[in-house]
Amino acid sequence: MAAQKPIERAVARVLELARELARAAGEIQRSRFETEHRIDTKGAPINLVTEVDHACERLIVDAIASERPSDAILAEEGGGADRPDAEWRWIVDPLDGTTNYAHGYPCFCVSIGVERRGVRTVGVVYDPLRDELYWSVRGAGAHRNDEPVSVSKESQLGKALLATGFAYDVHESDRDNLAEFGAFLKTARAVRRDGSAALDLCYVASGRFDGYWELNLRPWDVAAGLLIVEEAGGRTSDCSGGPAAAEQIVASNGALHAAMLAVFAQLA
Repeated sequence: MAAQKPIERAVARVLELARELARAAGEIQRSRFETEHRIDTKGAPINLVTEVDHACERLIVDAIASERPSDAILAEEGGGADRPDAEWRWIVDPLDGTTNYAHGYPCFCVSIGVERRGVRTVGVVYDPLRDELYWSVRGAGAHRNDEPVSVSKESQLGKALLATGFAYDVHESDRDNLAEFGAFLKTARAVRRDGSAALDLCYVASGRFDGYWELNLRPWDVAAGLLIVEEAGGRTSDCSGGPAAAEQIVASNGALHAAMLAVFAQLA
């Protein structure tokens, strides 16, 4: 990886607030885990939201609005004001992995990504059950808690552990990821599907996964994780090798990226 540069003071203040809010929201999740929840749906019957999602988002959005009133906020449950002319834009998934959380499956997190003038600048993802705080600043590397992390060195797809997921429109969409899942299942060592895009990306960044792909996500699913992968020495793109976008995400350790893109090319 390239030499890391010092963190600018203005960016450091944003990072400090993002880390603080991720931990605070994570404490709400930890304290309410495996208790009774009010579970509603959003659009698709499999797209769940709980009172914990709303409580976490309210905590995060209210704090940002109070401390940084000129910043824009795009949050999954609709809190905050997203203003295109703002210098700073916070992209918040207050509880990534809601279906897991609602079922007591221990794989979920808080995800906070921050753009500066449209460029991904700060990424924070907090897993409250493992007490793992992933964070990155553009040009300053990626970390888990206080330790730097880096992607794996695996260069053979046949020896790779990959991850993916299925979007909430999987019951209706023709782009359902099933063909891609089957192709990678036949070529990689193994494929996991854990239900939290933000954590999947952090696991690529820290070498737990060698690669990850998913279709039809939303900006709050990936705003933090993409930067964390890139700052850990990995590569991100869409399925054809262009810039990564929520609708098509491929993230890898870099060494596997061409091989992963070749699988998509065969399916095109």
